[in-house]
Parts: sequence; structure tokens; C-alpha cells
Amino acid sequence: MGGAFARHLIAAGYEVIGYDVVPAKLAQLRRRGGRAASSCAEVAARARIVVTSLPDAASFERAFFDKRGIEAGARRGTVVIETSTLPLALRERACTRLARRGVTLLDCPISGTGAQAQVRDIAVYASGERRAYSRCRRVFAAFARAAHYVGEFGAGSKLKYIANLLVTIHNLSAAEAMVLAEKAGLDLALVYRVIRDGAGTSRMFEVRGPLMVARDYARATMKVDVFSKDIDIIRSFAAALDCPTPLFDAATLFYAAALARGMAKRDTASIHAVLRELSGLGAGWRGARGRRPLARKAGQ
Repeated sequence: MGGAFARHLIAAGYEVIGYDVVPAKLAQLRRRGGRAASSCAEVAARARIVVTSLPDAASFERAFFDKRGIEAGARRGTVVIETSTLPLALRERACTRLARRGVTLLDCPISGTGAQAQVRDIAVYASGERRAYSRCRRVFAAFARAAHYVGEFGAGSKLKYIANLLVTIHNLSAAEAMVLAEKAGLDLALVYRVIRDGAGTSRMFEVRGPLMVARDYARATMKVDVFSKDIDIIRSFAAALDCPTPLFDAATLFYAAALARGMAKRDTASIHAVLRELSGLGAGWRGARGRRPLARKAGQ
């Protein structure tokens, strides 16, 4: 995500300075015309608007509050656009802490995959201080198809949890449809082409259907282990509200099965392989090695 944001911002004429813990990502930024920083603190010291995209809570804490983190370098008046999917309480604590230094944190999770970010086909759910959001509108327009201001700080994260609940279910429904079609003897490339043109399509069917057709989940736009973190966040969010989520709960079992099958770094479309195995079609997928079959009920 972060690399895609940087590329689009450079193309839009912005001067971009960035930092990543992976040296190859910094080299890529330089090749694209950006400047590589030595730390998050350096980025925050040089940029008045900072965009962060982080995989988990531990990375968030380091990026913001280590001795060379954003807090250490940010000047009064800096706005930080935080686009990760993280527990809301974590973001709220950061918002309060940064505000003491005159730094505004916007809660701005992204709707869309890494592949969609590459072609600027993502939406921003922005929440927080309205004036800071208005100041950042041109920045959002440079890397996103749409930016929605959704209210007070935290509303963006809540919307993202709901969106990802739907993604969890829709991805499984796409995999289920593909397996049923294969069992019925249909050509999956034909199934994908025809279904996506009718009422049965979904964004997840369109994005992940080709991976399922190819049974190749290596080019991950969302890795199973990272999305499992999102699943845990949604589960806790719903539990705190005492809200039943029966379809979501059923769907999460298949992501856990994908993890158990060694697919942690594969795209979440790999739950298709789990369903194929359960259906008796076999456990084959590109990159698979010898694995024990999933447990089955007697007679299956």
C-alpha cells in the first residue's frame, strides 16, 4: 500500500520522502523519484503531511513512538493520515498523545487491496478533525479513487471493520461458487467471465476470482496471516457490542484452515484451495508441498 501511495503522489507532482524497514522498498522509492529517509522521525520532521500504512499493532507502536518514531520528529501543525487496519483503542491513544504535541492524527483506513491501490482504485474512510481532513483532500485525491469524510475520530475504523466483515464473507462465497462450478464440470475461466457480468458478482469475486481460476495465490494482495489479524479485530469489535455475526463466524474457520495448510503468506483467495480439498477435488495449488489432508468426517 505505502509504495503505491508514494508512486501516485510523485506522479501527481508532490515531493515525497518516505521510510520503510525493508531497504529494497527505499531503493524502489528512490528509483521512482522520491527521497529515502533514515527513520520515521526524519519523515515527520521534513513533511507537513505524513501517510502511514502498517501491518500490525507492534509496527504501529514502533513507527510512532520509538525514539526515532513519528512523535520524535513531528512539528506542531503536522497532520498524520493513518491508513492501517488496527484496533481502535490503539489509534485513540495515539491521537491523544500526538495532540499534546500539536500533531493531528486522522483515522483513515483504506477500502481495497494492494492491487487496487496500484491502479488508484481504493477508497478512504476518513475520520477525525474536519479541518485537517479538508487540508488533506488533494493528497487523498492523488492516491485514491474516492475519499469519504465519515465523522468523528474512530468512525473510519468502525466502517473498515464492517467492510472487512463483508470481504471475509464475500471472499468465501466466491471460493464456494468456484468449487461448485468445478464440481459441475464447468470451465472456470468461463464461469469467471460470465458471473462477473451478472447479478451474482461481487468485488471480491472480481478481484480474487482470477487467482482461484489459476489456483495460484502467490501474488498476495492481502496475505492470510495479515488478514487473520483483521479477523481478530472484527471479532473483538462485534463481541464488545454484543452483536451476532453468524456468517462471519462461519467464514473465519476457512481462513484458519488456510493458515494450518501453510498458506500464511498466500493471498486470501487461497481459501479456495481449502474448499477444493474438502470437496474431494484435491489439495493442489501452485507452490504447495506435501501436506497432511484436512481432517474430514467419516464417510467424506
